Amino acid sequence: MTAGAAPDRAAPDGSAPDRAAPDGSAPEHADPAPPRIRVTATGASPGAAPFPVSRELDEQSEVGELIIGSLIRSQLRLALVVGGGFLLILLGVPVLLAFLPVSADLHIGSIPAPWILLGVGVYPLVIGCGLLYMLSAQRNENRYRDLVEGR
Repeated sequence: MTAGAAPDRAAPDGSAPDRAAPDGSAPEHADPAPPRIRVTATGASPGAAPFPVSRELDEQSEVGELIIGSLIRSQLRLALVVGGGFLLILLGVPVLLAFLPVSADLHIGSIPAPWILLGVGVYPLVIGCGLLYMLSAQRNENRYRDLVEGR
């Protein structure tokens, strides 16, 4: 190309431009250029690193507050459900005795049945509710930990 000459431009159909022969005669057609391929982005750019949840928590952003609030709400909901269920069952014993007065007259040996029910029957209930709460709370915390660690 000579100084001041315009650069070769591709034809509108994407083919190579017509070039003049070195002796100035009619232009010769070069081999057609390969067709153009459009490349589009299909995801995150390779240089962009993922933004970890732990960073959201460290920076105390709105997303981090939302995640921590979600854990607190799930633990509170679990405590209310287990505690409420325990109270309903525990309060069911006096209600049962009030509606079935015959059960108050039952004796096992020399001990009244309601006393045995309250003294012995309540402890497995307390242990069962405690185990249920512990396992469910641990499951909630494992889900939170998996989210924070990106698993």
